[in-house]
Amino acid sequence: MATVKPFKALRPEPGLTSKIASLPYDVVSREEALAYSRGNPFSFYHVVKAEIDLPPETDEHSKAVYKKAKENFDRLVKNRILIQDPKECLYIYRQKMKEHVQTGIVACIAVDEYISNTVKKHELTREEKEKDRTNHIAALKANTGPVFLIYRGKNEIDEIIEKITAGKPEISFCCDFEVTHEYWILDDPGLIDKIVNHFKQVPALYVADGHHRLAAAVNVANMCREKNKDFTGHEEFNFAMGIIFPHNQIKILPYYRALKDVDIIDGERYLSVLKDEFRVEHSDSGIPGKKGILCMYMEGRWFSLELKNPDDVAGTADKLDVSILQDKILSKIFGIEDPRKDTRLDFIGGNKHPDELRKLVDSGAYKIAFSLFPTSVNDLFEISDVGGIMPPKSTWFEPKLRSGIFVHLLE
Repeated sequence: MATVKPFKALRPEPGLTSKIASLPYDVVSREEALAYSRGNPFSFYHVVKAEIDLPPETDEHSKAVYKKAKENFDRLVKNRILIQDPKECLYIYRQKMKEHVQTGIVACIAVDEYISNTVKKHELTREEKEKDRTNHIAALKANTGPVFLIYRGKNEIDEIIEKITAGKPEISFCCDFEVTHEYWILDDPGLIDKIVNHFKQVPALYVADGHHRLAAAVNVANMCREKNKDFTGHEEFNFAMGIIFPHNQIKILPYYRALKDVDIIDGERYLSVLKDEFRVEHSDSGIPGKKGILCMYMEGRWFSLELKNPDDVAGTADKLDVSILQDKILSKIFGIEDPRKDTRLDFIGGNKHPDELRKLVDSGAYKIAFSLFPTSVNDLFEISDVGGIMPPKSTWFEPKLRSGIFVHLLE
């Protein structure tokens, strides 16, 4: 049973939504956020990446950053740039990117269901990132960025959403990266109850993107409970904001890897080592044609790598292409045991063409790059259902959700 709760969203003044909306804090650098927000005092980067308003040498995890984020956030609220809805609603949110369309429900989910694993995860969090978002949420007393969640789609929910979205959206705008964003406000108590009750028949929700945001929301909820011993469970701090999409609408892209500062003195010798476990062939495009194929760019050439004995690999998580790359190459050959911490390894989002990997290696910035076939949503479900964990950066979801369109206040 999945709990979905309406809430009183804090939303931008309609004419300013496109100016406020920002990419998630963790997919842009300080420099990128500074460039995107230049000349725009309404940009939500001033809230989610408040270090852009402080001297360049400022530690992005310092108290000064959270204090500045709070000041910027409060200013938007005080000046009624962000306005809270008077009653609890659900919101239907749609993204269009070229031919791809995905429509989800903006709602609150119960942090206790994350703890009990009704809201399932597939990725470990990093302590410093989780602490950062915990401090941010605690300072603002708000969820400023939604968690990207998926569920096994239900026709009954689809039918309600189709009827609502047949009408004119409350907001529609196109922003960076040619993504159109639209949303509808659902304030009809009867329809809200229908959706809430349908989700009670959904056995689980799955975190697609935003593991650190959700883990941080749980941390803040526990902090609030410590301060409020008589909490009932209905207080807003017991909930986190998410956008919940049916599984058959989402698009998963791969997450590429690139290696620097590794010792490749003799490329042919390295290839001979790979041939112990892989069938190694030349590749023209660097695009894997199917699951089980890895593509590698080195010394001006693309190669395809296919494990000779895939049946020897046990476990769904271990059979993932990212796991095979990690276990058979990154760890075994290069000694990269913890991909989350090893500075020789960089992750590159699958929204880029593999040709970008070629350019990075040819420039001398990297020695080797790997392109991968996307992880499937069924793999995500299967691994999450058994409590398994994927290697870090196994999935790249596109289009990205935007922060600042909806904000959930914790009190």
